[in-house]
Amino acid sequence: MHSRLIFQLPPSKATALFPLSSSVTRTSLNPWMWWSLGVFLVLLLVLLFILYLQGAFYNKVDYRMKEVPGLEEPHFPLAMMGVSASHLTHGKPIGYWFNIDAIYKAREEAIRSARHTIHFETFYMTPGRRADDFAAALIERAKAGVEIQLIADRFGVNAIPKEYWQNLQAAGVDVRFFHKFSWKAPLTYNIRTHRKLLLIDGKIALVGGTGVSDHWDGMKETGDEGPWLDFEIGFQGPIVATLEGIFTQHWMYVGGIGSLSQKIFQPSVTNGPTILVTPSEFPSASSSVHALFYTSVLAAKKRLWIASPYFLPDRNSRNALLKAKEKGVDVRVLTVGPHNDKQMVYYAVRERYRELLRAGIEIYEYQPSMMHAKVLLIDEHWVGTGSANYDPRSLFHNDELNVSLAEPKFAEFVEEFFQHGFSKSRRIHLAKWQARPLTNRLLGRLALFFHWQL
Repeated sequence: MHSRLIFQLPPSKATALFPLSSSVTRTSLNPWMWWSLGVFLVLLLVLLFILYLQGAFYNKVDYRMKEVPGLEEPHFPLAMMGVSASHLTHGKPIGYWFNIDAIYKAREEAIRSARHTIHFETFYMTPGRRADDFAAALIERAKAGVEIQLIADRFGVNAIPKEYWQNLQAAGVDVRFFHKFSWKAPLTYNIRTHRKLLLIDGKIALVGGTGVSDHWDGMKETGDEGPWLDFEIGFQGPIVATLEGIFTQHWMYVGGIGSLSQKIFQPSVTNGPTILVTPSEFPSASSSVHALFYTSVLAAKKRLWIASPYFLPDRNSRNALLKAKEKGVDVRVLTVGPHNDKQMVYYAVRERYRELLRAGIEIYEYQPSMMHAKVLLIDEHWVGTGSANYDPRSLFHNDELNVSLAEPKFAEFVEEFFQHGFSKSRRIHLAKWQARPLTNRLLGRLALFFHWQL
């Protein structure tokens, strides 16, 4: 038989020791407080459920490769084509620009030169001078009998009024929207087309990352007075037919009628350097753009310069960057500074600097305005560019389009672009980074919690 000791405090002492519990028993929570708490918990559960459906908590794959060929080895393009599900083609660069006025001028000149077809796909548009100039050029060509097909991402162009599209359609422009919201498949709204592609007469292609918006001329509301830094390249040759095919796939997906006319898919005698064209489409079991970036980093032997505005590489990509630095590769990153269009993403980007800075990787934050270019320069001549950022949204959610090639004159121009960017940037050092304000750290950590959607 076990004895039990029972201690009992006088009521007055019990209240003194446990005032919170005593007060709770005497008073009840305000009904409004209970209602607010319930709403908060429901919203939190909904958010976590959406993240769960999107795979945010799924165990991530550890990528491993061996015998990665160098850029100079003859089978490198074939290996890259296979592992990244790219198209291997040829083409001739006919122009490249990183000045915003020059990019818009090149687009407008290409549009006004069209005689048969204009195919355009974009993610982002806002009302203003750039959008008006773009519409005027399209309307003029449509009235001249040019067939124009335009794919606009529904989310990215939601600021454009209906009247804008109605004016285009009244002139004969066929406008289609990528992934309008639908209750039948609500999560598809999270999959965006982030591509920026302009095709003229099956002969000319312009590929890059610039939207159709006055934002690229500066955003005064963020203290960004100067034009953004971006990048675009033009091509002729067989690559145009490859890009026409990629556009046609999306055109049919959004309800248009695909044409395989010889006016669009023209035989070309222009050869030029070998080019990898890497489209990504989601949902997918794997990411072709991620494979492209990851393998490119592993292939670097001397130099690896990266420009990306939303620089949030996943764990596999960070490990690849660290391995490249360990091999003695000159690894530099050009990314956004204080003037940017997504401040919370900027804080998240900065939270990921620690291990990169400790390894000796050089990080440069562009100071004059927004840095929006997406460019890779590897070793002497290998260049990659297009619409894909080095972030989870581009790597695992968006439909993207990148091109990669080795061409000496183009590589020289890209090196000039980087040197310009570095000269206008502030290099981040570990000690200075560690002394950043506590509020920035907290905001960065909060943003990283949602990094899957950034």
